[in-house]
Amino acid sequence: MTYFNLNDSLNLLSKLTFKRFWNGILVYSSFRLSRLFSRPIQWGMPVTISFEPTTSCNLRCPECPSGLREFTRPTGMLQKDFFQQTIDDIAPELLYLIFYFQGEPYLNPNFLEMVQYANKKGIYTATSTNAHYLTDEYARKTVESGLDRLIISIDGTTQDVYQQYRVGGKLNKVIEGARNIVKWKKELNSKTPFVFFQFLVVKPNEHQIEEIKALGKEIGVDQVRFKTAQVYNYEEDPNQLIPTINKYSRYKKGKDGKIKVKSGLKNYCWKLWHANVITWDGLVVPCCFDKDAMHQLGNLKTQSFRDTWKNSNYHQFRTEILNSRKNIDICSNCSEGLSVWED
Repeated sequence: MTYFNLNDSLNLLSKLTFKRFWNGILVYSSFRLSRLFSRPIQWGMPVTISFEPTTSCNLRCPECPSGLREFTRPTGMLQKDFFQQTIDDIAPELLYLIFYFQGEPYLNPNFLEMVQYANKKGIYTATSTNAHYLTDEYARKTVESGLDRLIISIDGTTQDVYQQYRVGGKLNKVIEGARNIVKWKKELNSKTPFVFFQFLVVKPNEHQIEEIKALGKEIGVDQVRFKTAQVYNYEEDPNQLIPTINKYSRYKKGKDGKIKVKSGLKNYCWKLWHANVITWDGLVVPCCFDKDAMHQLGNLKTQSFRDTWKNSNYHQFRTEILNSRKNIDICSNCSEGLSVWED
């Protein structure tokens, strides 16, 4: 399912300079050639980057290392000066910036200032939040910051269902935060941010799919989207999260009776050519599945991003992806090749 919104699409296209357009062609061409020849060819710079505002979170979601407080890497807050220095280096080619990896972005006191800085560079900006900090004041500041996309995680329409996954969360605060954003978009006559509810479909909430559609319409968000859930221990599913509705599950039962990832783990990964993740303290990691930064491809405190993007670590990791992706631990439960969003 491809979700489409005309205003959001036009807004994204408005960020597309000739340099960014040409960079996208280079990146995609090098990816296709890499697949064809089974060896890494890397042209251009990333089209998309995820920058981690913080590892801290107010909730304790069962499939999240931030919520479970189980990080093996250092935790902390992204510093504004370091962020600005990095963005200055990559802004000419960068089209899309995601302010999210682990943690709740609004816990970083400089978060909206960083959004505003990226916005002034003409970069499309997005973030994902549990919406507990979208007070009237922060909702107004969010709209004024120029943020282009706001994803609000809401995984239930009643408190008892919502808190089964968003442990420690209050549904009424999420709804209040969403209403605040919608109100200030109207008050400031702003088309941004594009706001959508993200409903992570798991077994405890799959019966509320129609209800969340109705709630989104009543509040006035731009869309409601349904996301399939990553389950770490999917073979045993100890928290009983894998939904019974097949299209909302990333997993299937094989002929041998074992639960497997639907994608089949083919030897390629588009993410490794067009995107990456930067942690709060400057570590460069392949993608959002490396939550503990076990595969560090560079450190921006000691090397520029441009040097990191084409260094020997990246070359080696891309080589491994093209030759034997199934042997890379973070790839074993990856959504590459799967439909993450369903209607």
